[in-house]
Amino acid sequence: MIVITGATGNVGRPLVQTLTAAGEDVVPVSRHGDGHQADLSRPETLTPALDGAKAVFLLTSADFLAGGNLQPVVDVIRDAGVPRVVLLSSQGVGTQRHPAIHEDAVTGSGLEWTILRPGNFASNAFAWAESIRTRRAMAAPFADVALPAVDPQDIAEVAAAALRESGHANAVYTLTGPAAISPRQQAETIQTAIGTPITFTELTRDQARAGMLTFMPEPVVDATVDVLGTPTPAEQQVSPDIETVLGRPPHTFADWVHRNIHAFR
Repeated sequence: MIVITGATGNVGRPLVQTLTAAGEDVVPVSRHGDGHQADLSRPETLTPALDGAKAVFLLTSADFLAGGNLQPVVDVIRDAGVPRVVLLSSQGVGTQRHPAIHEDAVTGSGLEWTILRPGNFASNAFAWAESIRTRRAMAAPFADVALPAVDPQDIAEVAAAALRESGHANAVYTLTGPAAISPRQQAETIQTAIGTPITFTELTRDQARAGMLTFMPEPVVDATVDVLGTPTPAEQQVSPDIETVLGRPPHTFADWVHRNIHAFR
């Protein structure tokens, strides 16, 4: 049995589907929705889902990342006798934009662990879906700064491999798309896919920050804006890790758009 926290999100949902299709017994965990309901800020709520589990996928919310303590959650997992944990972390830990406290809790646990560090998510483009669908317009900051956007489906498949297979113990994987792509290029990709022109507007840094603050904690917003506007060479570099684990190249942003075309039409 494999326990998946954050099971209703952009990574958790395809991970549950991938594992189920592979014949695994999966226990989806989320704050709300189907499956076991638990809140990682109250680790004891996770305990009932862990009985008989062979692995746990740990995905924490943005507000938890900004100030939560993962150590009690890891303690509950270890005390339940679960031998393996896979943590969805962030590329920002590797580039030192985000603190390593949650990774430290996992790597110091005595459990068999794997750390996944995805970069910019292709699914962040869902933020533009309504304006594209209703007004054929898209606004984003840093129009020509390119990052290799990673498909959450690829993250899910790497996570599934780490949860099910041997050979991933004590591994840290940086997960990116196959090529850097800018917001302007993303708009062009969506435009081509839907067959309708899109008006692109470049936001200022302050406008972008103000918008993000409506749904993300301030420390996460500041780090995100810095990555989007002034990425380091490491943050713009394509990682080989998805292909290494899955034996195929990562999906392109165009692949992700075509799979989610309904959101933009």
